[in-house]
Amino acid sequence: MSSTSENIYTTFDRILKRQDKERLLNQKGLVVWMTGLSGSGKTTIAVALEQVLAEKGILTQVLDGDNIRSGINNNLGFSEDDRKENIRRISEVSKLFVNCGVVTLNCFVSPTKDIRQQAKDILGEDMVEVFINTPFEECEKRDVKGLYAKARAGEIKNFTGLDAPFEAPENPFLDISTVGRSVDECVKQIYDAVMPLIKY
Repeated sequence: MSSTSENIYTTFDRILKRQDKERLLNQKGLVVWMTGLSGSGKTTIAVALEQVLAEKGILTQVLDGDNIRSGINNNLGFSEDDRKENIRRISEVSKLFVNCGVVTLNCFVSPTKDIRQQAKDILGEDMVEVFINTPFEECEKRDVKGLYAKARAGEIKNFTGLDAPFEAPENPFLDISTVGRSVDECVKQIYDAVMPLIKY
């Protein structure tokens, strides 16, 4: 009996190349991977950044943890193995966008160094890591989704920062401290840093 791999016939040699699509869009593909605690501001910043980039004619795609888990990853929980599979799938999807020249704004807790390294192994130099640096106490105070209250009440298990670890990046491309800063200020810091990377 033949294996599955023996029945796969890729078309990578016949489809348009990445550089062709980047030339068409007049931009370079890039994954801006935002990591940070739940409620740190990842998606809020990404949505605002997307608007700024759109005004400059940059095509983007925002990938958010809740959106991904309601679709392609709706069969995954929050165990260590499921978190790894969650990030693997996200990374592969991101790779497809990047190969089309799209700037992909990823908003995922991605709590451990190993998990983020898994993404880097798949995406390589096409990924820049942005730490949305908001302390646990501030995120809990915001509690925009009510998740911290549920976690404190024992309704949510393996909650990152409480009973599951969050390992802050040691050398991120950017460290965005959000306390005492506006969304616009955070967006400008990222915009100024990534624009040189996506200009064609």
